[in-house]
Amino acid sequence: MSPPSFAVVVPTLNAGDAWLQWWQALQRQTLQPTRVLIVDSESTDATPAIALAHGAQVVTVSRADFDHGGTRAQAALLVDEPILVYMTQDAILHGDDSLARLLAVFEWQRLGAAYGRQLPRPQAGPIERHHRLFSYPPQSRVVTPAEAPRWGIRAPFLSDSYAAYRRSALLAVGNFPARAIVSEDMYVGGRMLQGGWSLAYVAEAAVIHSHAYNLVGDVRRYFDIGAFYSEQDWLLREFGGGGGEGWRFARSELAYLLRRAPWRIPEALLRSACKLAAFHLGRRQQRLPAPVRLRLSGQKHYFRRPQMLPGQRL
Repeated sequence: MSPPSFAVVVPTLNAGDAWLQWWQALQRQTLQPTRVLIVDSESTDATPAIALAHGAQVVTVSRADFDHGGTRAQAALLVDEPILVYMTQDAILHGDDSLARLLAVFEWQRLGAAYGRQLPRPQAGPIERHHRLFSYPPQSRVVTPAEAPRWGIRAPFLSDSYAAYRRSALLAVGNFPARAIVSEDMYVGGRMLQGGWSLAYVAEAAVIHSHAYNLVGDVRRYFDIGAFYSEQDWLLREFGGGGGEGWRFARSELAYLLRRAPWRIPEALLRSACKLAAFHLGRRQQRLPAPVRLRLSGQKHYFRRPQMLPGQRL
């Protein structure tokens, strides 16, 4: 069976020096997209020009109107390829057959979405490296609706840093949410499982993608995750809370650092405590004063723009 045609969709903002590397990795792929759609948030560097030079379609959205859910939802309506591969500007395809491996699983007709493995950057420290190795293990898996209870809150997990969606399934479950502070991918994963679609993790399809967050970055990221669940608490009711997963991560991290960098354990414990506190603050974000939400969030535009205007489009 020949692979389906597919589009690659990338939201961008000042992609910087890694942007050329991103394009070089795409050009090396054995399987090429029929279209690359760049949704740019008013970059002030050469990001749009480089994309146009490589034959991409570039659409501009104002920074004030960008939304992790709404912007991706509108992008899905601008293309008609049966498979949409969403990526981020800093996720570098690893290996020449990464896209081919990710797309191969869509031979299964009840597969709604699939995401690939994210490997740590070569310069990643032990805490950053463990986070990627824990979240993206070397074993592939498929989660069917019937098996979702066994996976708990991990069941609907997807990552738009490198994820492919069957467009018909995406639209059948209502597309990405119009508003999402983060985790728009997990929202879709949950809706797909509810709608009878399965999800796949394809460890053989990889990108290089990780971040060295400082303590403030961790707090902001986990506050935003908590804020997402405060607005989409149906995910926790449907698939269960994430407390067990958090403890599993903490134990794994301690074991990893004991073997490789024991001097980083106090930092890791502090980070875990701060992330837990930030998450629970995010869950209660609606009770917090607006200035406090703005101070704690890494997505300040989200709270400055409390709702999307009716009929808003890219």
